[in-house]
Amino acid sequence: MKNHFIIEREYEISYSGIMKTSLDIPDRELADVMRFTKSKTKREAIVTAVVDFNRRQRMAALIRHSGKCTSLLSNEEIEGMEKTE
Repeated sequence: MKNHFIIEREYEISYSGIMKTSLDIPDRELADVMRFTKSKTKREAIVTAVVDFNRRQRMAALIRHSGKCTSLLSNEEIEGMEKTE
């Protein structure tokens, strides 16, 4: 068991969180991404596009839940509480 822990610990320390991969991206599309993101490298353009895509997906997920929570105070209720303090 002790050796197993050491191997896992070494893996955690050496893992950088970066995954290398090969992709076939059309030149025109990649050029557009680089132009829109103002990136100097292909990697920077792709990372920026992926981060932006993920951010938009998280925002869309939040919007789907908009207005579904009934236990939140309204703006008027909050302002009324502030006036009574």
